[in-house]
Amino acid sequence: MPGIVDIHGHITHPDLFKRFPMPPSLLDIEGMLDRKSALGIDTTVVGSPVGFGTMMPVPGLDNYAQPLDQLASFHEWLASEVEKHRPRLAAYVYLNPLGGDAELEQAAQTARDGPFVGLIVNTSVQGRYLDVPEADDFFGMADELGMPILLHPPAEPVGSSSVGDFRLVEQVGRFLDVTMCLATLVFSGRLEQCPNLRLIAATAGGAIGLLGNRLDSAYAPRHYGGPPPSAASERSGPPEVRGGPGPGAGGPPIARYTNQIAAPPSEYLRKVYFDTANLSAPNQLANIGLTGADRLLFGTDSPPLATPLEDCISQVNELPLSEASKERILCANARELFGLD
Repeated sequence: MPGIVDIHGHITHPDLFKRFPMPPSLLDIEGMLDRKSALGIDTTVVGSPVGFGTMMPVPGLDNYAQPLDQLASFHEWLASEVEKHRPRLAAYVYLNPLGGDAELEQAAQTARDGPFVGLIVNTSVQGRYLDVPEADDFFGMADELGMPILLHPPAEPVGSSSVGDFRLVEQVGRFLDVTMCLATLVFSGRLEQCPNLRLIAATAGGAIGLLGNRLDSAYAPRHYGGPPPSAASERSGPPEVRGGPGPGAGGPPIARYTNQIAAPPSEYLRKVYFDTANLSAPNQLANIGLTGADRLLFGTDSPPLATPLEDCISQVNELPLSEASKERILCANARELFGLD
């Protein structure tokens, strides 16, 4: 079998260690690659989900207020590390998907000119998921660029200000942010409007693999008498609301909504890729049931996570799949998706 590809790792610019608390593993690039090589992981795709920032809580820090020249300098450093360690290292270009035209243009140019294989963006930005109109230009750019996009939770997921224990933000809030981001992307019609997008959901997609039936139920809620009207029917005339009177006092809440998609949500989720960076066998099995083995990509989130790499590999090898399917998850899917061969 060709060498394993880890599509979810991180490294950090040395200067950031002088400014913020950081897990030391993020600085030891050579050691990380050697440890992975010893276990058969030949390539790691790395990126920063915060650019020249930090995932650790720092009072007053706004990861999204980064000057373009700072982001350019960060990507120059990242490109130099890829060149130094190629082919064991590959990288994503970071950008704020709601950052505006200048940042989008710079990120696209960086992706085209440098040794990068994809983009990495946050699943929410300052409390907003990527279904907002401000993300229209990003999705247009991404569709045109044609690179895989790793959807990674932000340092401060939606609702994190209400959680006093950072461990829960890190291990639960970020996991759920990926889940809700995918749900909003499906319901808003993003995946239908941009059918060529190749989205990779980090942390095994959060809990989304367990929620296909719930999303389909939300799309066509039987307890309100059937699905809400489609966008097309709204444009052609006033909708008929099933199960009760129209919007207003006494009317069903569902009457306020319109379906933006033509098929049940689970149909669109089958087009998403999922990494395996979550040591939960039920989570992996749910994703396999949703998409099949061809949409799973081996990922460890290491560094910075200290989960034993052997456990990450064993998790895939212990799945009730054929050897050919396990090989696809460990290496073949990623090599095809990123063009690593």
